[in-house]
Amino acid sequence: MFEYTLVHWLTFFTAAILLNLSPGPDIAFILGQTLRNGRRHGFAAMLGVWTGAGLHVVLAALGLSAILATSALAFSVVKWIGAAYLVWLGIKMLLSRGDSFIANKNASNQRMRSIYLQGILVSALNPKVAIFFLAFLPQFVVAGAGPVSAQLFLHGTLIIVVAAFIEPPVVLAGSQLGAFLWENRRVGLWMDRGLGALFVALGARLAASTGE
Repeated sequence: MFEYTLVHWLTFFTAAILLNLSPGPDIAFILGQTLRNGRRHGFAAMLGVWTGAGLHVVLAALGLSAILATSALAFSVVKWIGAAYLVWLGIKMLLSRGDSFIANKNASNQRMRSIYLQGILVSALNPKVAIFFLAFLPQFVVAGAGPVSAQLFLHGTLIIVVAAFIEPPVVLAGSQLGAFLWENRRVGLWMDRGLGALFVALGARLAASTGE
């Protein structure tokens, strides 16, 4: 069971690395929370995103993601909820006064839980991720290597494992920049504006996307 060739693994891990390096709402959210709240909260955001991605992996393994790929209504509902959520996060940053980098420096554990849950939503409410997993993972299913659902789950989980090597350095680098922002209110103001505009743009892009 789970017997694959070296070429198979090289191809898969190359694709997984490129996938995790590509910019999108997940990385933007992780970096944004790190800059605003520090390293611990950046890791909370990262774990939330991974949890949301894990949900997509489970759904893909169970075949439920096919509903999003075949139902225009289901795709549209999830898409608009996800887009609205990203825009809402962006507007909150745009309306801030630039003091979040200072005020949240010693944010509470309750704030960390909130960021974790937000990370889950940012990832889970992106139907393009579900459809990607549904289209991407089956390419690495090998006849005779085990049950299809188990192979899908294995490769989907490994994508998250690859992220565990790529995203923590993003958090660590962001925390160093955040330390500077905490002491510079004006820079923090423009960083809030920039991150807010980015989230609004990502939400608009998601809203304009199709299920194809």
